[in-house]
Amino acid sequence: MTQEARPEIGASVLAAGIATNYLEAGDPSAPPVLLLHGSGPGVTAYANWRLTIPALATRVRVVAPDLVGFGFTERPDTVVYDMDTWVGQVVGLLDALGIERASVVGNSFGGALALRLAARYPDRVDRLVLMGSVGVPFPITDGLDRVWGYEPSIESMKELIGLFAHSRELVTDELAEVRYRASVQPGFQESFAAMFPAPRQRWVDAMVTPDEEIAALPQRTLVVHGREDRIIPLDNALHLLRTVPDVQLHVFGRCGHWTQIEHADEFNRLVLDFVTS
Repeated sequence: MTQEARPEIGASVLAAGIATNYLEAGDPSAPPVLLLHGSGPGVTAYANWRLTIPALATRVRVVAPDLVGFGFTERPDTVVYDMDTWVGQVVGLLDALGIERASVVGNSFGGALALRLAARYPDRVDRLVLMGSVGVPFPITDGLDRVWGYEPSIESMKELIGLFAHSRELVTDELAEVRYRASVQPGFQESFAAMFPAPRQRWVDAMVTPDEEIAALPQRTLVVHGREDRIIPLDNALHLLRTVPDVQLHVFGRCGHWTQIEHADEFNRLVLDFVTS
């Protein structure tokens, strides 16, 4: 199968010792924007950001990696799936691509990672966008518990899509089959199952950046959330609004956890204006 038939496979670079698959688009001399995907089963940078990358690439340099344990990035036998590993991989990717400083857009789990990166390496992060973000304390939702506890089947995947999306038009047999097939590619489910075993509240807690660190963030920050999000509660966005110093919040009504898909055009305009203003 050709790479053209597999748009989720991009270039590969060694990032903190991990052969990392990443997508890149836009003018290499334009301001860089790093996109960090969420933690759904079978997720890749492409699946998460396929509607975002072309829009942002009209004005910025977009880099979207598969974080280790996901997608087409190497899965070393000795890897430990934790925030230190993922932050190290992201910093290694920026170093490998010669990017001193980038705006970072994080979705859900990727939001927790973006938040930790911004707190730990403030000089490496320009603007910060947190969408449906983890990274603050909250009791795990039934939706997130079911996502992280996914056992592969088309029926289970269709159920998860119903949790992610507010619009019933997105909950189709075709999408469920595509995402199911993605989740059972060699190595995908094995690493996914190893990441978030029950009891899963501990993984939510492990992704928390302390409030005192969030309150010290120097970055201009945009928080985006879907009002009907059943995976990550809207209260997370309100917590960030109360805690981040230089922050604005945009809430989409009639929107679940897939803001970048359910309201793609508005989301893309919002993010592009924010990171280039």
